[in-house]
Amino acid sequence: MTNDYAFEAGAMVLGDRGLCCIDEFDKMSAEHQALLEAMEQQSVSVAKAGLVASLSARTSVLAAANPVGVHYDRAKTVNENLKMNAAVLSRFDLIFILLDKPDELVDKRVSDHIIALHTNDGDHFKSNKRMRTVPIFDGDLSSGVGRESIASRLRLHPEKDKNFAPLDGYFLRKYLSYGREHVFPRYILRDFYLRLRDRSSSADGTPITARQLESLVRLAEARAHVDLREEVTADDAKDVVEIMKESLYDKYVDEHGLVDFGRSGGMSQQKAAKKFLSALNKESELQRKDCFSRTEMYNLADKISLLVPDLDAIVESLNNAGYLLNKGSGMYQLVTASYLQCQPTRSG
Repeated sequence: MTNDYAFEAGAMVLGDRGLCCIDEFDKMSAEHQALLEAMEQQSVSVAKAGLVASLSARTSVLAAANPVGVHYDRAKTVNENLKMNAAVLSRFDLIFILLDKPDELVDKRVSDHIIALHTNDGDHFKSNKRMRTVPIFDGDLSSGVGRESIASRLRLHPEKDKNFAPLDGYFLRKYLSYGREHVFPRYILRDFYLRLRDRSSSADGTPITARQLESLVRLAEARAHVDLREEVTADDAKDVVEIMKESLYDKYVDEHGLVDFGRSGGMSQQKAAKKFLSALNKESELQRKDCFSRTEMYNLADKISLLVPDLDAIVESLNNAGYLLNKGSGMYQLVTASYLQCQPTRSG
C-alpha cells in the first residue's frame, strides 16, 4: 500500500472509439455537467491531487431517459418533461420521443415479439410489420414524389422477406470495426448543407443550427461507413435528413398536434403564462390599477425577461382562460386584480 494517486478510467474513457450505453439518464443529473466536455470535445480533462491530464473519450453515447411523472406531457417542453439541462440535450445528434399511444397493429406486433422471446420462437420476424409513415425526401429538400423513403426500404414484406434473418452479432461487430478502421468518407456536400440551412429559415423548414449541421455531417459519414464507401453521396445526406426529420417531429409537436420549433427547450407556454400572470398581479398591486395596454404588457415581459416567441399567444390564452378581459382598443383588464377600476372603452 502506498499513498500515490492513480487515475481510474470511467465509462466514457473506457468506451473510447466505441459505444457507451446509459440507462436511466434522467436519474444521474449530478453527472450531466461532466458529460458536456466529453460529448463535445471527445476528451475528459482531469486536475486532481496534483495530477493533470486529458484523456481521450471518442465515444458515441446512447442514452435512455424517462419523463417526470412517468407519462410524457405534450403541453410541456422536452426539457421540462425530462428535468434535464438543455446543454446536455443539445449534445445528442438524434432525440426520439417514444410515446405509448394505443395502436392495435403496433400493440399486436409488440405482444407477438415479447411472446416469441419467451417461447424461443424464431419465426417472429415473419409477423406483419408496420412502421410510421415518414415524408419522402426528394432532391429539392421538399416533400413529394421522389426516391423511396428509408422507412420503406427498411420495412419487411411478409412474403418477399419471409426468410429474413438478422445479422449475427459477431459478424456485425466485425463489419462495423472494419469500417471504422479502413473507411474514411470524404465530406463533399458543402453546397447541399448550405442549401439545407437556407431552407431552414422558412416557416415549414426543419430548423438547422450550426450544431445540428455538424450532427448531419457526422450522420452522413456514418451512413457511408455502413456501406464501406469512402465518399459521402447525396443519397447518404437524404437518408440522414429524413432520420433527423423523424427525430425532430415528436420533439417539436405540441399537445394540439401543431409544429412549434420553440419546444425543444426553455419554457412551455403554460409555464410562461403562469409567470406572466404572476408578474401582472404584482404590477397591479404596485400601480394600483387593473387595466393594461399591450405596450405595457410588452414592457413587463421584457422587465421579467420572459423569452417567448409570441407574447400575443400568451395574452390570448390568458384571455380565453378568463384571467384577462379584452376591453377593446388594445386594453386588457386583469380579472384577478384587487383594484377593479378599468372601464369599457366607448366608441363615438
